[in-house]
Amino acid sequence: MTAPEKIKILEYTMGNFASGRVLSAEKGRAAIHLYYNENAWIEGRAEDQLRDVARLDGVRAVAAFPDLHPGKYGPVGCAVLSDKLHPQLVGSDIGCGMTMFALDLPLRKLKLEKAAQRLRGLAFSPAEDVTGRLEAVNLPGDLFANSLGSIGGGNHFCEVQRITHSDVDGLHKDQLCLLVHSGSRGLGHALLHKVLADGLVAFDPASEQGRDWLAHHDQAVTWAALNRRIIAERAAKALRCDLRLISDCPHNLVTQDCGGWLHRKGAARLQNLVPLAGTRASAGYVLRPAAPDVNALNSCAHGAGRKYDRASMHGRVARQKSVLEAMRQPTPSARVICDDKSMLIEEAPQAYKSAGQVAQDLTDFNVTHVVAKVMPVLTFKNADLKGDRS
Repeated sequence: MTAPEKIKILEYTMGNFASGRVLSAEKGRAAIHLYYNENAWIEGRAEDQLRDVARLDGVRAVAAFPDLHPGKYGPVGCAVLSDKLHPQLVGSDIGCGMTMFALDLPLRKLKLEKAAQRLRGLAFSPAEDVTGRLEAVNLPGDLFANSLGSIGGGNHFCEVQRITHSDVDGLHKDQLCLLVHSGSRGLGHALLHKVLADGLVAFDPASEQGRDWLAHHDQAVTWAALNRRIIAERAAKALRCDLRLISDCPHNLVTQDCGGWLHRKGAARLQNLVPLAGTRASAGYVLRPAAPDVNALNSCAHGAGRKYDRASMHGRVARQKSVLEAMRQPTPSARVICDDKSMLIEEAPQAYKSAGQVAQDLTDFNVTHVVAKVMPVLTFKNADLKGDRS
């Protein structure tokens, strides 16, 4: 280990790794830095989970972002630096992330209702044989092949967006983009279920168990990135246009970073351009690191973050047909393709925090700054191609 790496590790251990607010210190607990203002909407349970995570074996530092909210094994919206591997901190959707593409479809040529009808075809399984696509990225040709090219449920989506402001070369106002949010589908779930069969674990990275989990983890990350690419290609084909990659940014994974093993759960890897998802009815953003030496465990927020959990949304939103239809047309210039009533309710815009405030908090703490703003135009979540959606 080099001298700079040793200094970096000491900084993380002592809690000096960046400008975030320090969560109350406690003996025997790793440093926790908060990159959100005191008035941010953060559930107390999420910060309790941060404290629990900071006590885990080998954990040296934790960074939490303004999209923070409670998760199953730990909070979503944080990065955790550790000497040990903690698969549960990454969760079941290994490799989940957001990939953004520029479309060569002019806004004036986008016919909203016709485009919505064409995108409904994403509900079908891909017609192509994906064996070659998997082998091209050094994955087994039959690795969860039947799921490749599918979006999944929950907060995953494929969304056409309109740029309303941009300081990025190659992106301009009123340009159409595509944002795909999806992960490793059943592949990651099967892997987590296997390793947690006997309870929570902390693997030594050098052990046989640690190496085995990392190898399968890396496969899932690669699979997820390919999955997003295929979804985007299917969407572009449906819209009869071509696409160009802007940014692929995973937010559920482990990497060797910051002198240890960096676990990200709902925390985007800090890179040149980072998509920050809004809601179906509000703006999203594209972020860039505020400075070359920005740290925050080399991570930032990936979206607005949940304000209310899925179960409680059923008591907050009526199931009336008029309400559901209004959620399928959240603004005059936007449409949502979602034929699952429960999903519409659970993923309603009011279930989420303000992405604008999340972006502002990251700016205030000198983590990132906004370089582009986008508005949703057409969001695909799922479609029932057999029956009525009312």
